Amino acid sequence: MWTEKELDRILTTPSAQLIADMENIEGDIMVLGAGGKMGPTLAVLAQKARSASRTAGRVIAVSRFSEPEAADYLTRSGVEVLPCDLLSDGALDRLPETPNILYMAGRKFGTTGQEAGTWALNAALPTLVGRRFREARLVVFSTGNVYPLSPLAGGGCSEEDPTGPVGEYAMSCLARERLFEHAAQAYGSKVLLYRLNYAVDLRYGVLHDIAAKIQAGEPISQKTPCFNCVWQGYANEVAIRGLLLADSPAVRLNVTGPETLSVRHTARLLGEHLGRQPILLDDATDRAYLNHAGRCMRLFGYPQVSAETLIRWQAEWLLEGGRSRNKPTHFDEREGQF
Repeated sequence: MWTEKELDRILTTPSAQLIADMENIEGDIMVLGAGGKMGPTLAVLAQKARSASRTAGRVIAVSRFSEPEAADYLTRSGVEVLPCDLLSDGALDRLPETPNILYMAGRKFGTTGQEAGTWALNAALPTLVGRRFREARLVVFSTGNVYPLSPLAGGGCSEEDPTGPVGEYAMSCLARERLFEHAAQAYGSKVLLYRLNYAVDLRYGVLHDIAAKIQAGEPISQKTPCFNCVWQGYANEVAIRGLLLADSPAVRLNVTGPETLSVRHTARLLGEHLGRQPILLDDATDRAYLNHAGRCMRLFGYPQVSAETLIRWQAEWLLEGGRSRNKPTHFDEREGQF
Protein backbone atom coordinates (compact mmCIF):
# COMPACT_ATOMS: atom_id res chain seq x y z
CA MET A 1 0.00 0.00 0.00
CA TRP A 2 1.47 3.32 -1.11
CA THR A 3 1.60 6.31 1.23
CA GLU A 4 3.42 9.61 0.85
CA LYS A 5 5.58 8.67 3.81
CA GLU A 6 6.64 5.45 2.06
CA LEU A 7 7.26 7.22 -1.24
CA ASP A 8 9.42 9.84 0.46
CA ARG A 9 11.29 7.13 2.36
CA ILE A 10 12.21 5.36 -0.89
CA LEU A 11 13.14 8.64 -2.58
CA THR A 12 15.44 9.67 0.27
CA THR A 13 17.24 6.43 1.12
CA PRO A 14 20.89 6.94 0.12
CA SER A 15 22.82 4.28 -1.77
CA ALA A 16 26.16 2.95 -0.57
CA GLN A 17 27.80 4.85 -3.43
CA LEU A 18 26.29 8.16 -2.35
CA ILE A 19 27.32 7.60 1.26
CA ALA A 20 30.87 6.82 0.12
CA ASP A 21 31.01 9.93 -2.07
CA MET A 22 29.68 12.08 0.75
CA GLU A 23 32.92 11.38 2.62
CA ASN A 24 34.68 13.40 -0.10
CA ILE A 25 32.19 16.29 -0.16
CA GLU A 26 33.67 18.50 2.52
CA GLY A 27 31.71 21.17 4.33
CA ASP A 28 28.13 22.38 4.16
CA ILE A 29 25.81 21.76 1.23
CA MET A 30 23.31 24.49 0.36
CA VAL A 31 20.32 23.91 -1.93
CA LEU A 32 19.20 27.16 -3.54
CA GLY A 33 15.59 26.97 -4.68
CA ALA A 34 14.85 23.97 -2.47
CA GLY A 35 11.09 24.44 -2.23
CA GLY A 36 10.12 23.08 -5.65
CA LYS A 37 9.14 19.61 -6.84
CA MET A 38 12.55 17.96 -6.39
CA GLY A 39 14.22 20.16 -3.81
CA PRO A 40 12.77 18.79 -0.56
CA THR A 41 13.59 15.14 -1.28
CA LEU A 42 17.02 16.10 -2.64
CA ALA A 43 17.88 18.01 0.54
CA VAL A 44 16.62 15.21 2.80
CA LEU A 45 18.57 12.64 0.77
CA ALA A 46 21.72 14.73 1.22
CA GLN A 47 21.05 15.01 4.96
CA LYS A 48 20.57 11.25 5.34
CA ALA A 49 23.73 10.55 3.33
CA ARG A 50 25.65 13.06 5.44
CA SER A 51 24.46 11.38 8.65
CA ALA A 52 25.21 7.89 7.33
CA SER A 53 28.73 8.91 6.27
CA ARG A 54 29.38 10.40 9.73
CA THR A 55 31.02 13.42 8.15
CA ALA A 56 30.70 17.01 9.32
CA GLY A 57 28.60 19.56 7.53
CA ARG A 58 25.10 20.96 7.41
CA VAL A 59 22.53 20.63 4.65
CA ILE A 60 20.84 24.01 4.18
CA ALA A 61 17.65 24.51 2.16
CA VAL A 62 16.97 28.01 0.82
CA SER A 63 13.68 29.01 -0.79
CA ARG A 64 10.70 31.33 -0.44
CA PHE A 65 8.82 28.17 0.63
CA SER A 66 5.47 29.15 -0.85
CA GLU A 67 4.29 25.70 0.29
CA PRO A 68 4.88 25.69 4.10
CA GLU A 69 4.60 21.90 4.32
CA ALA A 70 7.88 21.61 2.40
CA ALA A 71 9.70 23.65 5.06
CA ASP A 72 8.08 21.58 7.81
CA TYR A 73 9.16 18.32 6.15
CA LEU A 74 12.74 19.57 5.79
CA THR A 75 12.94 20.74 9.39
CA ARG A 76 11.61 17.43 10.71
CA SER A 77 14.25 15.66 8.62
CA GLY A 78 17.17 17.58 10.10
CA VAL A 79 17.72 20.01 7.23
CA GLU A 80 18.40 23.64 8.16
CA VAL A 81 15.74 25.85 6.54
CA LEU A 82 16.45 29.44 5.46
CA PRO A 83 13.39 31.23 4.01
CA CYS A 84 14.66 33.69 1.41
CA ASP A 85 13.62 35.45 -1.79
CA LEU A 86 16.85 35.12 -3.74
CA LEU A 87 16.00 38.08 -6.00
CA SER A 88 15.45 40.53 -3.14
CA ASP A 89 18.10 43.16 -2.44
CA GLY A 90 20.95 41.84 -0.32
CA ALA A 91 19.46 38.35 0.00
CA LEU A 92 22.51 36.51 -1.31
CA ASP A 93 24.86 38.49 0.94
CA ARG A 94 22.94 37.27 3.97
CA LEU A 95 23.41 33.60 3.08
CA PRO A 96 26.30 31.75 4.73
CA GLU A 97 29.53 31.02 2.92
CA THR A 98 29.10 27.50 1.59
CA PRO A 99 31.57 25.32 -0.35
CA ASN A 100 28.91 23.21 -2.09
CA ILE A 101 25.89 24.63 -3.91
CA LEU A 102 23.04 22.72 -5.56
CA TYR A 103 21.38 25.40 -7.66
CA MET A 104 17.72 24.62 -8.40
CA ALA A 105 16.22 28.12 -8.59
CA GLY A 106 14.28 28.81 -11.76
CA ARG A 107 10.92 29.19 -13.42
CA LYS A 108 9.27 27.12 -16.13
CA PHE A 109 5.51 27.08 -15.87
CA GLY A 110 3.81 30.44 -16.17
CA THR A 111 6.55 31.79 -18.45
CA THR A 112 4.14 32.72 -21.25
CA GLY A 113 2.82 36.17 -20.37
CA GLN A 114 5.43 36.66 -17.64
CA GLU A 115 8.58 36.42 -19.70
CA ALA A 116 10.39 39.22 -17.88
CA GLY A 117 10.10 37.45 -14.54
CA THR A 118 11.34 34.22 -16.07
CA TRP A 119 14.42 35.92 -17.49
CA ALA A 120 15.09 37.63 -14.16
CA LEU A 121 15.04 34.32 -12.29
CA ASN A 122 16.62 32.11 -14.94
CA ALA A 123 19.22 34.52 -16.31
CA ALA A 124 19.79 37.54 -14.04
CA LEU A 125 20.00 35.64 -10.74
CA PRO A 126 22.74 33.24 -11.97
CA THR A 127 25.05 36.23 -12.52
CA LEU A 128 24.62 37.24 -8.88
CA VAL A 129 24.95 33.69 -7.54
CA GLY A 130 28.02 33.01 -9.66
CA ARG A 131 29.70 36.12 -8.27
CA ARG A 132 28.60 35.55 -4.65
CA PHE A 133 29.63 31.89 -4.50
CA ARG A 134 32.61 32.01 -6.84
CA GLU A 135 34.66 29.81 -4.49
CA ALA A 136 32.03 27.06 -4.30
CA ARG A 137 31.45 23.89 -6.27
CA LEU A 138 28.14 24.34 -8.09
CA VAL A 139 25.77 21.80 -9.59
CA VAL A 140 23.42 23.88 -11.74
CA PHE A 141 20.08 22.33 -12.63
CA SER A 142 19.21 22.80 -16.29
CA THR A 143 17.00 21.02 -18.80
CA GLY A 144 17.06 18.95 -21.95
CA ASN A 145 15.00 21.74 -23.53
CA VAL A 146 18.24 23.57 -24.31
CA TYR A 147 18.66 21.03 -27.13
CA PRO A 148 16.57 21.05 -30.31
CA LEU A 149 13.99 18.40 -31.14
CA SER A 150 15.83 15.32 -32.37
CA PRO A 151 14.95 12.34 -34.61
CA LEU A 152 13.32 9.47 -32.74
CA ALA A 153 15.84 6.92 -33.99
CA GLY A 154 18.91 9.05 -33.27
CA GLY A 155 19.41 8.10 -29.62
CA GLY A 156 18.91 11.64 -28.34
CA CYS A 157 21.23 14.62 -28.01
CA SER A 158 24.57 14.14 -26.28
CA GLU A 159 26.54 16.71 -24.34
CA GLU A 160 28.65 17.39 -27.43
CA ASP A 161 25.66 18.28 -29.63
CA PRO A 162 24.88 21.95 -30.30
CA THR A 163 22.11 23.61 -28.35
CA GLY A 164 18.97 24.88 -30.07
CA PRO A 165 16.42 26.16 -27.55
CA VAL A 166 12.84 26.77 -28.69
CA GLY A 167 10.84 29.47 -26.89
CA GLU A 168 11.72 31.93 -24.17
CA TYR A 169 11.78 29.39 -21.33
CA ALA A 170 14.40 27.24 -23.04
CA MET A 171 16.35 30.31 -24.15
CA SER A 172 16.45 31.61 -20.58
CA CYS A 173 17.69 28.21 -19.38
CA LEU A 174 20.54 28.33 -21.88
CA ALA A 175 21.29 31.84 -20.62
CA ARG A 176 21.51 30.42 -17.08
CA GLU A 177 24.04 27.85 -18.30
CA ARG A 178 26.10 30.46 -20.14
CA LEU A 179 26.28 32.73 -17.10
CA PHE A 180 27.50 29.93 -14.87
CA GLU A 181 29.98 28.97 -17.60
CA HIS A 182 31.14 32.58 -17.44
CA ALA A 183 31.63 32.25 -13.67
CA ALA A 184 33.78 29.18 -14.28
CA GLN A 185 35.86 31.12 -16.82
CA ALA A 186 36.09 34.41 -14.94
CA TYR A 187 36.53 33.17 -11.37
CA GLY A 188 37.69 29.59 -11.81
CA SER A 189 34.46 28.36 -10.20
CA LYS A 190 33.87 24.62 -10.46
CA VAL A 191 30.55 24.05 -12.23
CA LEU A 192 28.49 21.06 -13.40
CA LEU A 193 25.61 21.85 -15.77
CA TYR A 194 23.00 19.22 -14.96
CA ARG A 195 20.63 18.76 -17.92
CA LEU A 196 17.65 16.79 -16.63
CA ASN A 197 14.90 15.19 -18.69
CA TYR A 198 11.80 14.49 -16.61
CA ALA A 199 12.21 13.13 -13.11
CA VAL A 200 9.41 10.81 -11.95
CA ASP A 201 8.04 11.12 -8.41
CA LEU A 202 4.60 9.39 -8.78
CA ARG A 203 2.93 12.65 -7.63
CA TYR A 204 3.98 14.26 -10.91
CA GLY A 205 5.99 13.52 -14.04
CA VAL A 206 5.39 12.31 -17.58
CA LEU A 207 4.11 8.92 -16.41
CA HIS A 208 1.69 10.66 -14.05
CA ASP A 209 0.48 12.91 -16.87
CA ILE A 210 -0.25 9.97 -19.17
CA ALA A 211 -1.80 7.80 -16.46
CA ALA A 212 -4.04 10.60 -15.19
CA LYS A 213 -5.41 11.16 -18.70
CA ILE A 214 -6.13 7.45 -19.03
CA GLN A 215 -7.99 7.48 -15.71
CA ALA A 216 -9.98 10.54 -16.74
CA GLY A 217 -10.79 9.16 -20.18
CA GLU A 218 -9.02 12.07 -21.86
CA PRO A 219 -7.25 11.74 -25.23
CA ILE A 220 -3.46 11.53 -25.23
CA SER A 221 -1.49 13.42 -27.86
CA GLN A 222 1.37 11.73 -29.67
CA LYS A 223 2.71 14.86 -31.31
CA THR A 224 5.76 14.28 -29.11
CA PRO A 225 5.73 10.50 -29.62
CA CYS A 226 8.67 9.53 -27.38
CA PHE A 227 10.25 10.77 -24.18
CA ASN A 228 12.92 10.10 -21.57
CA CYS A 229 12.28 9.97 -17.85
CA VAL A 230 14.13 8.84 -14.75
CA TRP A 231 13.40 7.91 -11.14
CA GLN A 232 13.75 11.03 -9.02
CA GLY A 233 15.73 9.23 -6.34
CA TYR A 234 18.44 8.48 -8.91
CA ALA A 235 18.30 12.01 -10.32
CA ASN A 236 18.80 13.46 -6.85
CA GLU A 237 21.73 11.13 -6.13
CA VAL A 238 23.44 12.14 -9.36
CA ALA A 239 23.03 15.81 -8.46
CA ILE A 240 24.66 15.38 -5.05
CA ARG A 241 27.44 13.12 -6.28
CA GLY A 242 27.90 15.51 -9.20
CA LEU A 243 29.48 18.01 -6.81
CA LEU A 244 32.65 15.94 -7.16
CA LEU A 245 32.52 16.30 -10.97
CA ALA A 246 32.15 20.08 -11.03
CA ASP A 247 35.12 21.70 -12.72
CA SER A 248 36.43 24.71 -14.56
CA PRO A 249 35.69 25.01 -17.47
CA ALA A 250 32.13 23.94 -16.67
CA VAL A 251 31.18 20.29 -17.27
CA ARG A 252 27.90 19.29 -18.99
CA LEU A 253 25.96 16.18 -17.98
CA ASN A 254 22.72 14.79 -19.39
CA VAL A 255 20.64 13.11 -16.67
CA THR A 256 17.76 10.82 -17.61
CA GLY A 257 16.88 7.16 -17.92
CA PRO A 258 18.48 4.78 -20.43
CA GLU A 259 15.27 4.13 -22.37
CA THR A 260 13.56 6.06 -25.12
CA LEU A 261 9.94 5.42 -24.19
CA SER A 262 7.09 5.45 -26.68
CA VAL A 263 3.97 7.36 -25.62
CA ARG A 264 1.81 4.72 -27.33
CA HIS A 265 3.49 1.73 -25.68
CA THR A 266 3.70 3.44 -22.28
CA ALA A 267 0.01 4.35 -22.44
CA ARG A 268 -0.90 0.77 -23.30
CA LEU A 269 1.10 -0.58 -20.35
CA LEU A 270 -0.40 1.97 -17.98
CA GLY A 271 -3.85 1.18 -19.35
CA GLU A 272 -3.36 -2.51 -18.62
CA HIS A 273 -2.38 -1.75 -15.02
CA LEU A 274 -5.24 0.73 -14.61
CA GLY A 275 -7.82 -1.50 -16.27
CA ARG A 276 -8.69 1.18 -18.82
CA GLN A 277 -8.21 1.59 -22.55
CA PRO A 278 -6.14 4.68 -23.42
CA ILE A 279 -7.44 7.07 -26.07
CA LEU A 280 -4.53 7.93 -28.35
CA LEU A 281 -4.69 10.73 -30.90
CA ASP A 282 -3.31 10.00 -34.34
CA ASP A 283 -1.03 13.05 -34.43
CA ALA A 284 2.44 11.50 -34.11
CA THR A 285 5.47 13.31 -35.52
CA ASP A 286 9.03 12.12 -36.07
CA ARG A 287 10.91 14.26 -33.53
CA ALA A 288 11.00 14.74 -29.75
CA TYR A 289 13.10 16.21 -26.94
CA LEU A 290 15.43 13.30 -26.24
CA ASN A 291 18.69 13.15 -24.30
CA HIS A 292 21.42 10.55 -24.48
CA ALA A 293 22.62 9.91 -20.92
CA GLY A 294 25.38 7.39 -21.63
CA ARG A 295 27.99 9.50 -19.86
CA CYS A 296 25.82 9.66 -16.74
CA MET A 297 25.37 5.87 -16.75
CA ARG A 298 29.12 5.31 -17.10
CA LEU A 299 29.83 7.61 -14.17
CA PHE A 300 26.99 6.71 -11.81
CA GLY A 301 25.56 3.41 -13.00
CA TYR A 302 22.00 2.73 -14.09
CA PRO A 303 18.96 4.00 -12.17
CA GLN A 304 17.93 1.80 -9.26
CA VAL A 305 14.33 1.71 -10.55
CA SER A 306 13.61 0.62 -14.13
CA ALA A 307 11.07 2.25 -16.44
CA GLU A 308 8.93 -0.90 -16.29
CA THR A 309 8.81 -0.68 -12.49
CA LEU A 310 8.06 3.05 -12.59
CA ILE A 311 5.11 2.41 -14.91
CA ARG A 312 3.71 -0.19 -12.51
CA TRP A 313 4.31 2.02 -9.48
CA GLN A 314 2.63 4.96 -11.19
CA ALA A 315 -0.52 2.97 -11.88
CA GLU A 316 -0.57 1.63 -8.32
CA TRP A 317 -0.18 5.13 -6.93
CA LEU A 318 -3.22 6.42 -8.80
CA LEU A 319 -5.33 3.33 -8.16
CA GLU A 320 -4.67 3.71 -4.43
CA GLY A 321 -5.70 7.37 -4.49
CA GLY A 322 -2.22 8.85 -4.28
CA ARG A 323 -1.98 12.64 -4.23
CA SER A 324 -1.17 14.65 -7.34
CA ARG A 325 0.87 17.84 -7.26
CA ASN A 326 -1.27 19.11 -10.16
CA LYS A 327 1.85 20.26 -12.00
CA PRO A 328 1.76 18.72 -15.49
CA THR A 329 5.09 18.50 -17.29
CA HIS A 330 3.75 19.65 -20.69
CA PHE A 331 6.26 17.19 -22.13
CA ASP A 332 4.39 17.28 -25.45
CA GLU A 333 4.85 21.05 -25.88
CA ARG A 334 6.84 21.69 -29.06
CA GLU A 335 6.68 25.47 -29.45
CA GLY A 336 8.27 26.38 -26.11
CA GLN A 337 5.09 27.89 -24.66
CA PHE A 338 5.06 27.05 -20.94
